[in-house]
Amino acid sequence: MTILTRAAAAALISAAFVLPAAAQQVGDITVSNSWTRATPPGAKVAGGFMLLTNKGKAADRLVALSSDISEKGEVHETTMADGVMKMREVAKGLEIPAGGSVELKPGSYHIMFMGLKKPIAAGETVKAKLKFEKAGEIVVDLPAQAPGAGAPAAHGHMKH
Repeated sequence: MTILTRAAAAALISAAFVLPAAAQQVGDITVSNSWTRATPPGAKVAGGFMLLTNKGKAADRLVALSSDISEKGEVHETTMADGVMKMREVAKGLEIPAGGSVELKPGSYHIMFMGLKKPIAAGETVKAKLKFEKAGEIVVDLPAQAPGAGAPAAHGHMKH
């Protein structure tokens, strides 16, 4: 293998691992490990995932979200009932307990981009505006993983 071929192979391998966005903060809320998945052509929805940490002495609540990539955004919860998986909007928003964290992940709480305006490509970064009841608003970056991918490794470490 020539040096040029090795360099090209290394570039392709490193491009396959998209890292989560850097942590961001608004008020007492820290948003970290945010990501989404690429979507197939014609998809109308996409999910967003992240860790929400409240460093304050009072609970806060994620009450709304929006993004330029979709007509609307919602906070959802996935539940299992009688062997059937259901997703529903968390109508009153998602509580982030004082001094605690809530992980938004596949199969649990997550954000939904409803009415996608275009497909999300792997490697692309989606921006979403999150609104918290007390902390206010913040725009977060969600790097897009390959379709079907799990969460990217935090802090640049690969999962094995």
